Amino acid sequence: MKPKLIICANTSWNLANFRSGLIRSLIEDEFDVIALAPFDSYSGRVAALGCRFIRLDFDGHGKNIFAEISLFLRLFKVLKEEKPCLFLGFTIKPNVYGSFAARMCGVPVINNIAGLGIASSSTSLLSRATRILYRWTLRKSAMVFFQNWDDRRLFVDLKIVESQKTDILPGSGVDLQKFRGGQRQVTELADPTIFLFVGRLIWEKGVGEFVEAARLSKASGASMKFELLGSVDEKNPKSVRKDDVDRWVSEGIVEYRGDTDDVRPFMEAADCVVLPSYYGEGTPRTLLEAAALSRPIITTNWSGCRDVVDEGVSGYLCHPRDARDLFAKCVMFHKLSGDRRANMGRAGRRKVEREYDEAIVIRRYKRAILNIRGA
Repeated sequence: MKPKLIICANTSWNLANFRSGLIRSLIEDEFDVIALAPFDSYSGRVAALGCRFIRLDFDGHGKNIFAEISLFLRLFKVLKEEKPCLFLGFTIKPNVYGSFAARMCGVPVINNIAGLGIASSSTSLLSRATRILYRWTLRKSAMVFFQNWDDRRLFVDLKIVESQKTDILPGSGVDLQKFRGGQRQVTELADPTIFLFVGRLIWEKGVGEFVEAARLSKASGASMKFELLGSVDEKNPKSVRKDDVDRWVSEGIVEYRGDTDDVRPFMEAADCVVLPSYYGEGTPRTLLEAAALSRPIITTNWSGCRDVVDEGVSGYLCHPRDARDLFAKCVMFHKLSGDRRANMGRAGRRKVEREYDEAIVIRRYKRAILNIRGA
């Protein structure tokens, strides 16, 4: 009988976009993989990977105590019935409730802290509650993976986890075959220079700063164009509203490219990909994909973001929450020759090949699983 393993996240979208390579590889290694997540338009894609999909509907942002208890009980029921050899948790609620339910069932746990999100604020009541729950549930985990050193240091310093039970992953990695660099070398200067924001349109991702930089660009008369690509989440109180986007477009500040399942053609059409985030990032996949496509990057000197860029070599770093500094970095890039831009793109591609290949992430998981099962 194949060893059974459960992998759980707060959306099927998350599993399909960030964990498909890991799921396929585990199935190839003769694991019976069970995916637990809410049902959405990506659930079929998860099942198509060859795993067994079990629907586990819940609201990743919900705070209703009865709904939270119900989620824990459903996780406990699945773990009790399936009796897996391991539970792999991603995102906050699977990490918290899944870890506790797994511990009650005697199932070893591997957690992945892909950025702190709401836990990144040190002052809010919700942030403090999240950290208390993490301390309560993660201390018995067999392994806790982090995506940057800052998050790991915080959890160790707060005594949420023991340092010997942690490791650093290069984000979720990037598929270097799917995102192949050099398909469009930026050796001839485009007019205008296109700056592309890719990501969820939430304020802490730096959308406001990106728009303000675009406003400064328009006022300066520089030949630059600013484009937004990403989804508006009306259920998220921190999300930009569609009315905001419509107003910016009508003012001629930005162009809105909507949302997409395939960012490649948009990134390849851009000269530079921008993510001025001050969110609780792990390692932003957007930046990895842009670099893999040989696109120079402008991002913030912020946890998780700064690690992806070699300053002045593969892109530029700007100050968080500083639209004027972001605009200054855009101007610096705009003034570069075509050859300098192309060199930046190639440097970024080499960096992700060396440090952020998805195969590195998969090998680390397999090594942890082997160590835990052999313990």
